[in-house]
Amino acid sequence: MTQPRRQLVPPGSDGAYHCVQRCVRRAFLCGVDAYTGHSFEHRKRWIEQRLRLLAECFAVSIHAYAVMSNHLHIVVQLAPDAAAAWNDADVAARWVRLFPPREEADAAVDAKCSRLIADPERLQRIRGRLCDLSWLMRCLAEPIARRANREDGCKGRFWEGRFKAQRLCDERALLAAMTYVDLNPVRAGIVERLHDTTHTGATARLSQASQTPEALSRPLGPILGVPRPALAMSTADYLHLLDWTGRALAPGKKGRISGDAPAALRRFESDPARWTTRVRGIGSGYWRVVGSAEALIALAERIGQQWLKGLRLAERLG
Repeated sequence: MTQPRRQLVPPGSDGAYHCVQRCVRRAFLCGVDAYTGHSFEHRKRWIEQRLRLLAECFAVSIHAYAVMSNHLHIVVQLAPDAAAAWNDADVAARWVRLFPPREEADAAVDAKCSRLIADPERLQRIRGRLCDLSWLMRCLAEPIARRANREDGCKGRFWEGRFKAQRLCDERALLAAMTYVDLNPVRAGIVERLHDTTHTGATARLSQASQTPEALSRPLGPILGVPRPALAMSTADYLHLLDWTGRALAPGKKGRISGDAPAALRRFESDPARWTTRVRGIGSGYWRVVGSAEALIALAERIGQQWLKGLRLAERLG
């Protein structure tokens, strides 16, 4: 049964989430159509461009993403404290970038901003929307759907009506979700190596590192959006972990890993042998919440449920 989103994401709250948005009927609407041979690969760039705009307008930090042929993943952290710090002009300007006036002239943009600033009640609602997960996903999905339908000369749904969201309760859950998302092309067998991936957050990190090598030694932070420390590791540590995990999760392997676990992983996983199970669990072991057994039990009690999918896996992984 569908659950109200506010149970998982209370309005005005912070927190990290793994979101998945799928195309209708899981059709290949962003990749290569297996039946016609028609390529829609260029739409993946549309989605990446839209993500960059949203990260500049919303009070969010995007830690990882992967744009696949028939779905996309995002690991995002809400930052309502950042939205609260914006002045009214900032809020209005960000909203107008997302919903510009029909006339693109500067005068029309300025006029729309002025009207928003003159309406404090509406501006306060907008401030809340700019740190709201559902509004973020809406502002991502709708423009892409309209643009694709114009290109195809058709009407109707492009995305499934409701995106999937998992609450990431702690740093270990955040790291596992980031790893799961950035390795999507590797796990799917599209590429064999991390360095061959495209349209992912890992690709963006590798590209940045090639242009600015000193970025590798910096603390790991979001790819886009509000800057903040993500996890207690450097960008180089994270890329090393991705490469090491990707070799274990490649198709045809059982997920067994060698004993030479990256030192950075040992700060999050006392037994590295459990790591691949934890990463795989993001896609199939958990559902609405990823974290410790205690975190899942606490959330289940808060929303009035007796059990949440993933509890047994959480108990086994410790």
